[in-house]
Amino acid sequence: MFENLRDIDEKLKALERQLSDPQLVSDQKRYRDVVREHANVSKVAELYAAYTSVRLQIVENQELLRTEQDDPDLVELAKAELEELALRQTELEKAIRIRLLPKDPNDEKNIFLEIRAGTGGDEAALFVADLFRMYSRYAETQGWKVEVMSSNPIGIGGFKEIIALISGAQVYSRLKYESGVHRVQRVPDTETQGRIHTSAVTVAIIPEAEEVDLHIEPHELKFDVYRSSGPGGQSVNTTDSAVRVTHLPTGLVVTCQDEKSQHKNKAKALQVLRARLLDKLEQERHDRISEDRKSQVGSGDRSERIRTYNYPQGRITDHRINLTIYRLEQVVSGMLDDVILPIITHYQTEALKSTQ
Repeated sequence: MFENLRDIDEKLKALERQLSDPQLVSDQKRYRDVVREHANVSKVAELYAAYTSVRLQIVENQELLRTEQDDPDLVELAKAELEELALRQTELEKAIRIRLLPKDPNDEKNIFLEIRAGTGGDEAALFVADLFRMYSRYAETQGWKVEVMSSNPIGIGGFKEIIALISGAQVYSRLKYESGVHRVQRVPDTETQGRIHTSAVTVAIIPEAEEVDLHIEPHELKFDVYRSSGPGGQSVNTTDSAVRVTHLPTGLVVTCQDEKSQHKNKAKALQVLRARLLDKLEQERHDRISEDRKSQVGSGDRSERIRTYNYPQGRITDHRINLTIYRLEQVVSGMLDDVILPIITHYQTEALKSTQ
């Protein structure tokens, strides 16, 4: 693998020549692809340069050990440096191998975050709001944009369901392992005897579908308009602005009523439907290639419990990698890297094992 990296600088120069071609800018999709590839190859080139430098220093220190046996101090210094260099070499090898792993084609995409209340009634709906706030704050730290596409509030600060588009750099690659059942254990505000209740919420991370990813024929869609319900502005509940779109071949249904404009609700509903449909097709493809699921999170089934938030103990447990940390307040305040980065590292390591 490292033999192939000897030409990495030539590849980098070729990409730079492409980026300087005025004709490339006219093809926005191709331009974005080249920009992303250039960024990745630049990083690999940087890591490989550091790796070759370390290899050279190792050879030089080994030569010192061979030729300077009469100088004990120099020998000890060379031995100590060799230990440090060997560790650095291992770290760089791993970093390069991770960079060269086959890329998930969705990693660069924006995502639809869908959070739904499960068992637990109002307490589950309140936890939907808590999780949405957590992901929104994390998005803010990453410089991402969050746009609510659809929501179903219950009136006491919770949601039966909320769907949002999160857009920015590397959103899917960061959040793709958040899909699954999130369980919360805490004492509800309405509990008079201090008993801990357990509720569950389902999170789905769906990559945004672009026009080039999926083509939907107009005759495959059925649109219904109706009067919005629930809390809203002055005109939300009095006009037929809510939209329900059904994809007839699959039966997938999406509703949107958050906007006062029927046109805006229709556009948002179509955007969500396109992503759900592409996600469904991807899921079916994965099901047909069941062996590939070993590189996925668990079985990939969104009914799988992935994490527990225990408020009385201030504890978060990720059941997939047996990770337990006692920083619950910080995590739900948006410091998600405490749980996200160990998950990413774990599955990168698993992927590396499968390539060896």
